[in-house]
Amino acid sequence: MTTKRAFSFTPAQGVPPQVGPFSHATRWGDLLFVTGQMPTDPATGQIVPGDVVAQANQVRRNLEAVLAQFGGTLEDALMVRVYLTDFADYAAFNADYATWFKGPLPSRTCVGVTGLAVGAVVEIDLIAGIAGT
Repeated sequence: MTTKRAFSFTPAQGVPPQVGPFSHATRWGDLLFVTGQMPTDPATGQIVPGDVVAQANQVRRNLEAVLAQFGGTLEDALMVRVYLTDFADYAAFNADYATWFKGPLPSRTCVGVTGLAVGAVVEIDLIAGIAGT
């Protein structure tokens, strides 16, 4: 029987601390649901400065840190959801995002929002397929 398992990590594991009541990841069988990551530097707990690309790359590192706890990488992503506070950043974000993957691209949704927690300009969550352990 498959059961839901929730996981939380620490800055020492490369993952920023939660800013609310949620888990960093929830596993159901071979599916891993990774909570939306913000452009927070795990070492300082602060949002990294810079434009959407600089912030997106910190988000990428945070997602990779969560996936690494399960032996996964971004290549295991099945579905990615991107939230941008300014859709004028869409082209710049896409140009950088396209470099994140070597294999087939995951499915993706990208939406414009009026605001994100902690003043971020981008947030990304994903669903990944991971090997059973």
